[in-house]
Amino acid sequence: MNAPDLTRPPLKIRRISLDTGRENVAVISRRSRALHAEVFRGFSRVELRTGAKVLLATLMITDDDAVIGPDELGLSEPAFRRFNEPVGQAVSVAPAPPPASMDAVRNKIQGRKLTEAEIAAIIDDIAHFRYSDMEIAAFLISAARFTSTDELLSLVKAMASVGTKLRWDRPIVADKHCIGGIPGNRTTMIVVPIVAAYGLLVPKTSSRAITSPAGTADTMEVLARVDLDVEQMKRVVNTCGGCLVWGGHVNLSPADDVLISVERPLSLDTPEQMVASIMSKKLAAGSTHLLIDFPVGPSAKVANANEAMRLRKLFEFVGDQFGIAVEVVTTDGRQPIGRGIGPVLEARDVMAVLGNEPDAPADLREKSLRLAAHLLEYDPQLRGGAGYARAKELLDSGAALKKMQQIIDAQGPSTCSAELGAHAADVLAANDGIVSAIDCLRINRLARTAGAPLAKGAGIDLFKKIGDRAEKGEAIYRIYASERSEFDLAVAAAQAESGFTINHHAPSAVELVS
Repeated sequence: MNAPDLTRPPLKIRRISLDTGRENVAVISRRSRALHAEVFRGFSRVELRTGAKVLLATLMITDDDAVIGPDELGLSEPAFRRFNEPVGQAVSVAPAPPPASMDAVRNKIQGRKLTEAEIAAIIDDIAHFRYSDMEIAAFLISAARFTSTDELLSLVKAMASVGTKLRWDRPIVADKHCIGGIPGNRTTMIVVPIVAAYGLLVPKTSSRAITSPAGTADTMEVLARVDLDVEQMKRVVNTCGGCLVWGGHVNLSPADDVLISVERPLSLDTPEQMVASIMSKKLAAGSTHLLIDFPVGPSAKVANANEAMRLRKLFEFVGDQFGIAVEVVTTDGRQPIGRGIGPVLEARDVMAVLGNEPDAPADLREKSLRLAAHLLEYDPQLRGGAGYARAKELLDSGAALKKMQQIIDAQGPSTCSAELGAHAADVLAANDGIVSAIDCLRINRLARTAGAPLAKGAGIDLFKKIGDRAEKGEAIYRIYASERSEFDLAVAAAQAESGFTINHHAPSAVELVS
């Protein structure tokens, strides 16, 4: 039996208004004049080609000619954007064999150590969307079983090499990162203007939320535009000494964004993959000095001091290999920081701290000052121990607020609504007593159920913290939502399990910051 003839006339691109997330999707008619559906038996993906441009996509077939005609090729919104060819452009289509680097993934599944070249090939294919989600999951799960230090270094190097690489003509390029998991922990938006007001360069690229109710970029987007390109980012940094932008638009370590989107649903968060994710971004961003915040607590990502020690040594090892001075601080991860959880509420808290408002959250202010102090002391001209007093002076004087306003103006106006969700309900204490524990994971999930971060005004406003007394029937927090369906789900979930433990015993004292 002869092999099917894959030399076919081209199809014309048609744009389909379909958001397929990260996935490139191509659609053909079952009666296609250029392709026969049976050609693709055994293939789930196709290769689209016009000139030297190539795109891999997942294939779907339709029987409805109103969707895609026999002489057309439909592209979902992500595929159309990445292929970047006009509607009507002729494109050839052929079955796409698996990427050659999949052989290395199969070897890793069998437990073999990968070479630097093999890891580089895998990351390049992932960054260029040549892997399906299933193939990415196979790589992540096999790597989670065992990753050597050599493989970790190769992974960081490969991830940083794909995409934009920023370089700054300064001896100190300061950066700060939190490993996440703590609701409301929006210290970066306070630390950056303090450090920039002092005079250190702090070009901060941040992520959007994946499993939390808000990332720094989601919250900053309430105040200013965050989707700047590289040249726009550089102009802001050169003008202001710092920025707060979304790293995804700057295209730093793009493979990391793809990997994270598959890791989270699978709850894959090994220390090695966390370190590779963070350090590849910092290497690509041109950071020279990096402060990492490790919140430690029973529902935080790092549960105890032993876990924190192992992770700290891993970060320091990688930093040493790539010439980045890494400092790790452990902080209190037993409960949310600040009062607001969700973009609008967190932006409110940030601006209250920067504005020195009397009702600003004291814990958010204090933690931000302590973290900023560490960054300021990277300056050899500042005496050891003087960082906190200098940070406090910059905040109290209004210099940090002025710097934040300058950054907001330079990045451009926000296009997001800053209004709280129209639906609100208080969650009440089930009994009298003292708040002895708050489940950060539960609070995160409740705020996301309410619609955060996609609905900027959704989230939770906390009225009580650990150590506070609550009377039965007293409000412990308020849920906000923009959509009725999300509001009903969040309220029902909070009534079933509020995330608060209230009893008659005060919580034991814990060292807050190392």
